[in-house]
Formats: sequence, structure tokens, C-alpha cells
Amino acid sequence: QSALRGIILLPLRAICITFILLLAWLVASIATFCQPGRGFLPLEGWRRRMIQRALSGLTRTAYFVMGFQVKVKGSAASLPEAPIFVAAPHSSFFDAIICALTGMPSIVSRAENLSTPIFGTILSSLQPVAVSRQDPDSRKNTVAEITRRALSGGQWPQVI
Repeated sequence: QSALRGIILLPLRAICITFILLLAWLVASIATFCQPGRGFLPLEGWRRRMIQRALSGLTRTAYFVMGFQVKVKGSAASLPEAPIFVAAPHSSFFDAIICALTGMPSIVSRAENLSTPIFGTILSSLQPVAVSRQDPDSRKNTVAEITRRALSGGQWPQVI
């Protein structure tokens, strides 16, 4: 009985997750198409709202399809209260749940992640602080960029 259910659910879940992922890629592509400042200026207006609402909803839906039901107790600090939001330890695909629940903040990510197909476009729409592991000044540059965004007076989204 349960083996039969698994044989049916696994492909169905895989198809749904693939569809959600492609839809998220489409949303990210539309939101960043002809983006002014291309990563140096924060997304504003409809572009930012589209990322916050659509990608957050799609991420939550994907985790639900995978069988995760997340219950939130309390609320995250707002941008004026905390321009930098810390989530630790971050080491798995569960980090996306935190992003979805906090309104799709900017993240700190390896620069190499931005060039991956599909995921790179979605990640780029979050306007990450890209860390280059080949650059010896990378740590200093990353701290400077996070500080610049945190002191922007709310122009940039929270950095996680």
C-alpha cells in the first residue's frame, strides 16, 4: 500500500517541483529584465514586490510539495529594526525556507552560484552579496558591501 503510494507520489512531486522551479525562474527573469543598475542599485517598486511575493510564495509551495510544513512562531525583525538578519548555521537547502519566510532578503553567496543555470537567475533576483573565493580581498569587500547596504536607510532589503 505505502510502496504504491510512493511510486505515484515521487514522480508527481518531481513534476510539481520542476514546474515551480521553472515558474520561479520566469518570475526572476521578468523582475530583473532590463534592470536599472544591474545589481549595483536595489530593485524597487513592482520588481521588488514581485520578488517578495511571487518567489516567496513559490518557495513555500515547493517545500510544501516536498512534504515540509513550516509553522512560524513570532515574527522576524523588520528592516528598520535590523538591516542585517542572521541565520545560522546555514549549510543546506533549508536556508531557502528562511528566505521565503522573511520576504526574500538579499543573501551572501558564492559568486560561482550566480552562473548556475536556472538557480543563478533566481539567486541574482535576490541581489546577493557575491563572495569570490579567488579574491584575497573578498572578505573585506563582503563586509564593506554588507555595511553599505545596512546603512542605506532602507533602500536595500535586509541582508541575511
